[in-house]
This record gives sequence, structure tokens and C-alpha cells, in this order.
Amino acid sequence: MENVLDWKGINGQLVTFKKEVGDAEKITFVGSPGVCTPFAELLAYTVRDKETHFIPLLDIDDCHQFESKPYGMVLNDEVSNPNGSDVVVLLGGLSMPKYDVDTEEVKALVADILKEDGQLIGVCFMDMFAKAGWLEKIDFDCVIDGTLTGVVKK
Repeated sequence: MENVLDWKGINGQLVTFKKEVGDAEKITFVGSPGVCTPFAELLAYTVRDKETHFIPLLDIDDCHQFESKPYGMVLNDEVSNPNGSDVVVLLGGLSMPKYDVDTEEVKALVADILKEDGQLIGVCFMDMFAKAGWLEKIDFDCVIDGTLTGVVKK
């Protein structure tokens, strides 16, 4: 994969994500519970006019749909159906070694829920998919990768 666009900051990431999903109507995020969930909520907020779902790890039986509330996006209590998604978004936490996620199982899940002409997007930080070797194993249409730096001031 080659770099095609530079962006900065959270707003840059959100604007880029919204542009990449385009006119998709149904988007499913797949990520690690806890760590990836708030990132999926934030990304889902930018496309809150669309139907969005979250699958923790690869547990499709625990998929839930996002709802827009006055205070942000939340997952509802009922199990939802991600099948027929226009876009599947794999979040970087999936590729963290502690979760030991098999990329063949990831590909099988994506094949089950993504429309034939759908788009597979990766969203990660710190080049996580590259470090985990997923760029050679997963056929992403696009990866939105950010680098976090920071400072503490007192």
C-alpha cells in the first residue's frame, strides 16, 4: 500500500473516514471490546445518518447496532444483524498480539457480512496493521492510520 493522503488530528481522521465510506448505507466495525469500542463510537458519530454496527473481536453473535443519543453514539442492548454491510471497518486492536486473532477467521467473517461490491477499511494507530503483518494477509481497500504523540503539562 502507498500513502495517498495526509491528515492531522482527530478531526482529520474523522473527515477522512467520512470521505472514504462515501455513500455507504450500512457500516460494521469489528474490533477489540473496550479499547476499540470508543473509537468505533467516534467514527460512527461522523456517519450517524447511516446504519452502524459493532462486532467485538469476531463474535458476530454479539453484534450490536449503534444508536445516536443527545450525548453521543451508544450500542443498543439487542443483538443486530451486520450482514449486507456496504463497508466493514477492521479496527487496529484486533491485530494486537494479546487477542491472538486469526486473519483467516477475519477474512471469513468479512466475506460473510460484506456485500460483494463492498469496501474493507482498516482504521488503526501507530502502524498497527503493518507491524502485525496484516497488510500482507488482509486485502484492505484502504487503511486510515494515525500516529499519536502527546505531552503532559503541569
